[in-house]
Amino acid sequence: MKLNTPRWWYSRDRRHAPVTRMLLKPASWLWAGVTARKIARATPVDPGAAVISIGNLTVGGSGKTPVARETLRLLRAQGIKAAALSRGYGGRLEGAVRVDLTQHSAEDVGDEPLMLAQDAPAWIARDRVAGARAAAADGASALVLDDGHQNPALKKTLSLIVVDGETRGDEWPFGDGSVFPSGPMREPLKAGLARADGVIVMLPTDMDAANPELLEVFGDLPVFIARLQPAAPPPPGPQVGFAGIAKPWKVERSLIAAGCDLKDFVPFPDHAALSDHDFAFLNDRAAVYDAGLVTTEKDWVRLTPDQRAAVTAWPVAARFEDEAGFTAFLMRAL
Repeated sequence: MKLNTPRWWYSRDRRHAPVTRMLLKPASWLWAGVTARKIARATPVDPGAAVISIGNLTVGGSGKTPVARETLRLLRAQGIKAAALSRGYGGRLEGAVRVDLTQHSAEDVGDEPLMLAQDAPAWIARDRVAGARAAAADGASALVLDDGHQNPALKKTLSLIVVDGETRGDEWPFGDGSVFPSGPMREPLKAGLARADGVIVMLPTDMDAANPELLEVFGDLPVFIARLQPAAPPPPGPQVGFAGIAKPWKVERSLIAAGCDLKDFVPFPDHAALSDHDFAFLNDRAAVYDAGLVTTEKDWVRLTPDQRAAVTAWPVAARFEDEAGFTAFLMRAL
C-alpha cells in the first residue's frame, strides 16, 4: 500500500502531530541503525566506470531524478559516454536490463528510468553492481547513479546530495531531523553529509535565493543552485492537475506560478498507478470545470495509452545557475 507524504514531516515545529512523532520514534531508531550498519559493513566495488551518485537525505521529493537527467546531459555534451543506473523502483523487472522505450513500460522498469532513457542509455538493476558492470560492458565510461547515497555497493567517484531548498513558514527540508518514519530523513543529517562531496540545492522559480540558514548547514561542502524550470508552457485553458510524487503540492504551486489556469488539483501517493476509478474521478472533476487534465512527465509515463491520450504531460527540467561551474566540478572528478 502506498501512502501520501505527511506534510508535518517537513515542519520544524514539533507541536505538529506530537503523538504520532513519539509513537514512531522506536521505528526511526531501528531504521537509522540498520542503514548505518549496512553502510559500515559494505565493501564497495569498482565496476570499471566512474560512478556519480545523485542521492538525497530525505524520503523523496528533492528533485534528484531531474538532476540526474541534467547531469547526464552535461556529461554527454562533454563527450563522456555516460549512462544512467537505477534500481527501477516500481517495475517488475529485476535486471540488469537496458531500458528500451519502444518495449518497456513503467510497470516493467519504473517511471524514473523511462524519463532518464529519453536522453541517454539507462539501465535498471536491483543488484547495483551487476547493473553497473553491464552498463560498463555496454560502453559506458561514467554512470549516473539515481538515488544511490544510502547504497554502499559501488565505489563512488563523486557523491552528490540533492536538497529541496524551498523554505516557507516553518517548512524545512529536513523537518525536525527525525529519521523515517517519524520524519523525512533516511539517515541522520550529520552522517549523510559526511559521505557527500557536494550539495545541489533545488529552488523553485519564484524564490530569488537560497535561505542562508540552510546553506550554513552544509559547512565547507561545495554547493550548487539549480531550479526546476518549465520546458514548455502549461496547456492553455482551464485545467485540472494531478500528481503522484512525494510532494504533490509543489506541482500545484509550480503550475500556478507558470500561469496555468488551474481549477482543481488532485494529489496521489508517490509512484501510484491510477486505477480506472481514479481516472474516472479525474475526468469527472475536469467535466465540472470544462477543463483539460495536466500532470508531470513522471506521472504521465505511468498512464495507460488510453489515459495518456486524455492528459497533457507538463515537462520541467533542472537547470544550474552556474552550469559551467558545475560542469567543471564534474570533469575534475572524472
